[in-house]
Amino acid sequence: MSGGVYGGDEVGALVFDVGSTSFRAGFAGEDAPKADVPTFMGVTDDSSKAEIPMDTDQTTSEKPAPSVPKKYFIGTNSLHVPRENMDIVSPLKDVMIEDWDMFENLVEHVYKQHIRSDPSLHPVLMSEASWNVRPKREKLTELMFEKYDIPAFFLCKDAVLTSFAHGRYTGLVIHSGSNLTSAVPVHDGYVLQNAIVKSPLAGDFISAQCRNFLEEKNCEVVPPYLIASKEAVKDGDPPIFTKKNFSNITKSYHNYMTKQIVQDFQASTLQVSDGPFDDSLFGSIPTIHYEFPNGYNYSFGVERFRLCEGLFDPSNVKGIEGGAAMGITQVATTSIGMCDIDMRLSLFGNVIVSGGNTLLNGFVDRLNRELASKVPPSARLKIISNNSTLERRFSSWIGGSILASLGSFQQMWISKQEYEEQGKSCVERKCP
Repeated sequence: MSGGVYGGDEVGALVFDVGSTSFRAGFAGEDAPKADVPTFMGVTDDSSKAEIPMDTDQTTSEKPAPSVPKKYFIGTNSLHVPRENMDIVSPLKDVMIEDWDMFENLVEHVYKQHIRSDPSLHPVLMSEASWNVRPKREKLTELMFEKYDIPAFFLCKDAVLTSFAHGRYTGLVIHSGSNLTSAVPVHDGYVLQNAIVKSPLAGDFISAQCRNFLEEKNCEVVPPYLIASKEAVKDGDPPIFTKKNFSNITKSYHNYMTKQIVQDFQASTLQVSDGPFDDSLFGSIPTIHYEFPNGYNYSFGVERFRLCEGLFDPSNVKGIEGGAAMGITQVATTSIGMCDIDMRLSLFGNVIVSGGNTLLNGFVDRLNRELASKVPPSARLKIISNNSTLERRFSSWIGGSILASLGSFQQMWISKQEYEEQGKSCVERKCP
C-alpha cells in the first residue's frame, strides 16, 4: 500500500464519524467535518412505487403482501418540513447500526450532497462504538467495499480517535452524548474492552427531566411548525398564540421537533452546580430568562441546577431505581477500578472529556472536583477537555482526520486487494 496513492494531496481519504445524533463526514487533514447530518431521518411509504403482485394462480388462497418501498427524508432542512405520515427514526441502536437499509441511504446522501465525488476514489476511515460486535463490523466492511467500491477502508474505535485528537495514546475517555454516557479506557491506542462502563444518564435523560419540569409548570412546549401567529403579553400572563392545523402528523415527528426546543432550553439555561445540590445554598442565585416559541417566558433560577443534578447524583431522581444507573463520576471510577492496577495512575492523569452533553455549564468543573476526592494519594488528576464547542462535539472525527492523514498510518488500511483475497473477516485482524 503506497502512501503516495492514499496519503498524498491528490486524493484525500474520507473520515466518517457515526454518532447517535449526527453523522459527521469530511476529508482527512481538515479541521472540521464538511457535513454534519442528523442521524435521524424521516420515513414514509412511497405508495407510488409499490409492487402489485400479479394474480397468476387463482387457486392460491394466500397472496404475498405487496412490498411498499420506503421514501427517506435526510438532512435538517428535509426533517423540519412537516409531512403526512412521516415517522422519524434512526438506523442506530446503542450507537451500533441496526437498520442497514436506512444506514445505506444516509451514506448515499452524504456522498451525493456533501462529498460530491466518486466513492471509488477515496479510502474511508470510519469510527465505531467501542463496544461494537464482530458481525456488524464485518457487514460494514462488506458494505463499503461491495456497494461503494472504495479503494481502502479502516474501522477505528471512537474512544481511540478521541484520545488521538487530544494528543494522547493512553487515557480514560468519558463521552456523554444524547443516549448514553460511557467511560472507555484506552492504553497505547487500544481499547480495554473488559473495563468499558456505560450509563443511560446522558442528554436524552436531561431532556426528559426538562419535559417533566415544564409540564409541572403548565408550560406547553409547542414546536415552531405548529405556530401560525402569537401576540405580545405581559410578563407572567399565559401566552396567546394560534396553532396551525396539520393532518396525519405522526407522534414520532412531533416528539422529535419538541425535543429540538427542549435541547435548546437545556443548552441555554441549565448549569451543573459546583458540589452536591442543596436548595438552601441557592438563595440569591442569578436567574436566566428564556422564551419558548409559543411566547411562554420565565426566569429560571434554582431549577437550572436541579434539572441536571441527576447526571452526577441519580439517587434523588424520579423514575430511577436505586443503583439502576450510575452517575458520571461513578462511571469513571468504576471503569478505572476494572483496569490493571499498574495502569490506574496514567488513566487518572489523562481523563479526556467529549460529547455534546459535556458542554453543559459547569460540567467539567464538577467532574474535576468529584474525581479529585477519589484519586489515590500517589496519583495526579488531569482532566483534558477542549473549550471549543466544535472540538468537544467532533472530537472523534478530528482524531480520525489526524490519523488518516499521517504518513505512518498509510500501511494500516485494508486494501481492496486484501478484502478480495481474505474476505470481510480481515477487519478483525487489521482493525483492533
